[in-house]
Amino acid sequence: MSLHARRRFVAGMGAAFAVGTMSLAVRAAMGPDDKFDLVIKGGELLDPGQKLRARRDIGIRAGRIEAIEADIPVTRASRLLDASGRLVLPGLVDLHSHVYPYGSAIGIPADELVPFQGTTTMVSAGDAGANNFAAFRRYVAAQTRTRLYAFVHIANIGLAGFPEPELFHLGFAHPEEAGRTVAENADIAIGVKVRMSENVINQAGIEPLKRAIRACEIAGGGARVMCHIGGVATPQLMVEILDTLRPGDILTHCFSGAPNNAGKFTNIVQDGKLLPEALAAKKRGVLFDIGHGGGSFDFTVAEAAMQQGCMPDTISSDIHVFSGNSPGMPYLTWVMSKFMALGFTLEQVVQMATAVPARLINRMPKLGALQVGGPGDATLIEVVQGPVEFVDTRSNKRPGKAYIKPVQAVLAGVPFGRPYQAPFSVR
Repeated sequence: MSLHARRRFVAGMGAAFAVGTMSLAVRAAMGPDDKFDLVIKGGELLDPGQKLRARRDIGIRAGRIEAIEADIPVTRASRLLDASGRLVLPGLVDLHSHVYPYGSAIGIPADELVPFQGTTTMVSAGDAGANNFAAFRRYVAAQTRTRLYAFVHIANIGLAGFPEPELFHLGFAHPEEAGRTVAENADIAIGVKVRMSENVINQAGIEPLKRAIRACEIAGGGARVMCHIGGVATPQLMVEILDTLRPGDILTHCFSGAPNNAGKFTNIVQDGKLLPEALAAKKRGVLFDIGHGGGSFDFTVAEAAMQQGCMPDTISSDIHVFSGNSPGMPYLTWVMSKFMALGFTLEQVVQMATAVPARLINRMPKLGALQVGGPGDATLIEVVQGPVEFVDTRSNKRPGKAYIKPVQAVLAGVPFGRPYQAPFSVR
């Protein structure tokens, strides 16, 4: 079986399993007195992907949403989660995070982040390469409650060598091994990550990105590149990166203002002007992801890019042990709040952290939505009104009028914290 066929087969089996599980739930129709495993009651549902904002109760059984109704009687709840006064969102999806602790040198346990950003799905952005992806899958993803997906790093060591740059030596970048790893793990591997900053690739030019694209071509199945920018070597290389990315690939740290090694600004906005190649990439289907992190989000770049027609597609945190300690506090809900301060509505930022990244992951039906038959995931939040100040990664500050506070998260019908399920199990 070819790698292309294998990847399609593995991904198809995962989708078939998810659909099969859902159809079993549908066939096993509930009687009027049957109890839900969990009822989320009294909250205001907000699911922009479905244009839904209304007071509803959610009934979850066997890890999936079984009912969304105006009023589910308390007597039908085996366990009750009171959502009164809260907004209930689809489980938040963080497309760019670092959640390979003990393996990538910068990873944080995904479950430890839940109280700070309410995420139920997270994507490891190249923590592991071909040589250590199996360990991520077996020893981290398999033992983590948060639903995890991943980009495989084009460098076979992933980020294990951090802070030493993984691509100063291009011998680590093996398209064949990276592509095979994506194909063999198609149920959780979305594609290939490459970092293109000068302090990571030195003077390697466009070659690392070309190898990442080649790895995706080897993997097949629609594998995407996630390309990290921020302080690339030259303006010309930035143009070449934008021209090389394919429709469906992801430009992460899209609003980075980080300088290159010589202190020059070489990202998508230069001297206050958006590169025309950035707008062309956007128009042909390259996705622009925030990836805030500890050094990769600049208010002035974001404002200039958006004013000139280049809007972000997804909001992500780039949370890791270093960025988590930075003044920008790049927890996902805090980054979403920054974009509210920049003029986005609550509905827009929620969609960019639920439905849109879920579509890019494309591994589970109805992920990132509150729909009957979909995964029993939800994030409960409060929108705290009042003056607030936000800071980016280059010490620029912006005032805001509100921020999003995560309150509770439910994954596959089991809350993080009370009410506890007995026996305790998620999946």
